[in-house]
Amino acid sequence: MSDAIKHECGIALLRLRKPISYYREKYGESLYGLGKMYVLMEKQHNRGQDGAGMVNIKFGMPPGTAYTDVVRSNTATPIKDIFQRTYSRIEEILKENPGKISDMEWVKHNLPFSGELFLGHLRYGTFGKNDIRNIHPFIRESNWKTRNIVIAGNFNLTNIGELFEDLVQCGQHPLQMGDTITVLEKLAKFLDHENQRLYDEYKAKGLSKVEISAIMPDALDLKKIVKRVAEDWDGGFVFGGLAGYGDAFVIRDRKGIRPAYYYCDEEILVVASERPAIQTVFNVPFAKVKELPAGHILLSRHGGEVEVSPCLEPDGPAAPCSFEHIYFSRGTDAEIYKERKALGALLVPDILEAIGHDLANTVFTSIPNTAQVAYTGMRDAVYAYCEEKKAEQVMALGPGAGLEDVKKILAFMPRMEQIVVKDAKMRTFITDDDQRNDLVSHVYDVTYGQVRDRTDNLVAIDDSIVRGTTLKQSILRILDRLAPKKIVIVSSAPQVRYPDCYGIDMAKMGDFIAFQAAMALLRENGMEEIITRTYRRCQEELARGGKALDNPVREIYAPFTGKQISAKIAALLKTPSIRAEVEVIFQSIENLHKACPVSSGDWYFTGRYPTAGGNRVVCQAFVNYMENRNTRAY
Repeated sequence: MSDAIKHECGIALLRLRKPISYYREKYGESLYGLGKMYVLMEKQHNRGQDGAGMVNIKFGMPPGTAYTDVVRSNTATPIKDIFQRTYSRIEEILKENPGKISDMEWVKHNLPFSGELFLGHLRYGTFGKNDIRNIHPFIRESNWKTRNIVIAGNFNLTNIGELFEDLVQCGQHPLQMGDTITVLEKLAKFLDHENQRLYDEYKAKGLSKVEISAIMPDALDLKKIVKRVAEDWDGGFVFGGLAGYGDAFVIRDRKGIRPAYYYCDEEILVVASERPAIQTVFNVPFAKVKELPAGHILLSRHGGEVEVSPCLEPDGPAAPCSFEHIYFSRGTDAEIYKERKALGALLVPDILEAIGHDLANTVFTSIPNTAQVAYTGMRDAVYAYCEEKKAEQVMALGPGAGLEDVKKILAFMPRMEQIVVKDAKMRTFITDDDQRNDLVSHVYDVTYGQVRDRTDNLVAIDDSIVRGTTLKQSILRILDRLAPKKIVIVSSAPQVRYPDCYGIDMAKMGDFIAFQAAMALLRENGMEEIITRTYRRCQEELARGGKALDNPVREIYAPFTGKQISAKIAALLKTPSIRAEVEVIFQSIENLHKACPVSSGDWYFTGRYPTAGGNRVVCQAFVNYMENRNTRAY
């Protein structure tokens, strides 16, 4: 994606279902779980590079002995940092205790992160400062194991203000209004209540405090507690949590917006935000890695039992985030790879129309780096079209055709070249706007000598266009240096028209080039009353509180076709210095769903939000724009 946007996080949960001595005997690894967590988190580094954290819980540790280890980092390379620090600490301990690495009882009692239960987190700091205090996992500590709770999540809740106020009304005095800490405190509150209820019940039966403490882990119903809290959440989320006594859970929102996959056998249970990460780390086939269904909870009991069951009542059909499949998730996933190729292929009819079917005078390329798979699909579809035309031309020659005539037809191949190259990130030390923009333009470079001056069309595919800033300031300027007759920018995603509020960093209406184009068209055509009416209706919807029922901002786009808005986007992106004709092509909504039939969530393209909180956010985003407030809508 040329306009880099960030995605809220990824998780990794690992439960070793055998005694740790088992893994030493079978795999020769005393720190089997720690090693697997390192690879599991590295294989998801695309999901968060601003921070990383990990927690480990050891089972069966005696009182007076630490049973929880935690490490966090917000350095430039956080995954590397947390594991480097952890292994360095382990090496220091082993230097003082040579030969002990094979003594698994000693290992568990003396080495950090040598327990049975792990929870890791990768963070993009899209909201608030990237302070170490914001790095997951978050822990609520207690001397009672059954009151200890750890959480980490890939999420954004649209009603965090209401949830915070609920805590205040309960008599609490939260130290901060962060979304994760609010969720943690709400879970902790109900966990405490259930602990107290069970304690009172067992105390009335005459059990001692020690006896109650021993049976409490079996008596607690963690699913019931999580369900009670999560029923009030509006948004997209996958939360992983650990209880100090060894239970663990992962819960997915009722719309299935944020992704979660799991694999379980007699040795391990693993949950991650990326399916191929699980496949690679544990060498399991695609079919064995299951997707956690929308609204379901995966519960791992301290005794080893694992269950996946419904938890949140469905509220209409699921709406998994299609941007996951277009851009965010790893393209090594078999399903996603196939879908991204289809996204590229389905654009070819519009591309051929844009170049007048003139393949002889067209060069195809991609904008690095994430559009490569869509480019492959586009390339293959162009090749297929070309082969069909060749067959028609050969047949048209008739039975008397000469060998050289046939060879000439078959020799033609569309030109697929690596034209755009992404160089190392360049820092802008210059304060003058014109000089800064010139420096930004050098983030990308081009391959010279492949485009014929004022003769060739140049088609460049990107996976999505959000703000258009990089296209305008960099990519179009450097492509124009090659002197093409026409530049066709192709987006494998539809026009991004609305903010996301479920975990992707797209929060401000004015940032979207499609919104800028629609507003410009309204003003050029004397339709300002639509803008005024939409502003008024958004204010009315916000007056409903958290129950906004409609998205009035869809009226901004209603008077125009997708092609009209695309044409205006091209006009906004083309600066006076660009000599080539510029056209921009976007994926259609119909073809998006044809290519990605499972990921039906498309609210950032269509404005059809799956929850009431989404409608509230888009109304707030439009009001912020109209009132010139450069702030997030959530």
